[in-house]
Amino acid sequence: MNLKGGEIARYLARPDPSRPALLIYGQDAMRVALKRAEAVRALVGERAEEEMRLTRMAGGGLKKDPAQLLDAIKEVGFFPGQRVVLVEDTPDSGAEAVRVALEEWQPGDAVIVVTAGGLAKSSALRKLFEGHREAVAAPIYDDPPGEDEIARWLSEAGLREVPRDAMRDLLALARALDPGDLRQVIEKIGLYKHGDPAPLTPSEVALMAPATIEADLDELLHVVAEGRAGEFGALMRRIEGQGVAPVTLCIAALRHFRA
Repeated sequence: MNLKGGEIARYLARPDPSRPALLIYGQDAMRVALKRAEAVRALVGERAEEEMRLTRMAGGGLKKDPAQLLDAIKEVGFFPGQRVVLVEDTPDSGAEAVRVALEEWQPGDAVIVVTAGGLAKSSALRKLFEGHREAVAAPIYDDPPGEDEIARWLSEAGLREVPRDAMRDLLALARALDPGDLRQVIEKIGLYKHGDPAPLTPSEVALMAPATIEADLDELLHVVAEGRAGEFGALMRRIEGQGVAPVTLCIAALRHFRA
């Protein structure tokens, strides 16, 4: 099953433990890591590692030792509760080991959480998860967090009263910062507002925001000139968030290439 649109963030916030496996993949390793951490925490809680209910393994080793995944999901833990086997940075060569584990999976076994980088439509991992009736594939795009996701982070940080003007400023900040940095800003706001029942204000958002989020125009121009397409989108979002006018970009580009 392949998740789309808003259902991706909603599912990863509360994954279904009755489903055998979850694939989280995307070009941005930081975004994938954040979503993976969120999903695993929702499945097994904060103390899973110390209670030995979370098993980690490198996806690159599955081809050499495919049985390790099946053995891990069938293990019986010392502590009661949901278990997860986390398979990180999984290449397509690990798809066969995952397929075997899915075929052998039974209710009560550990949930398999697989992470991977950008996967093409022809990817064996993608085809395995998207075509499976119970397993779930969650593609992570480079889009900034939306209002629902930001509202959930605010709630987790203890903030309930967030008026529209403060949310508007947080949405603008989301276009200028990486998701991990934005999450840190929201946690900082939560600490700042601890014990303060007054609604969050735009001035408080500005106070907690990074001192500078300016992106150097020269950096953007070098990214374009050198064809570093993977870095372009995130940098353009930062430039847009700063309110840089298109004509400013055009003038800077003209000067750069003339020089």
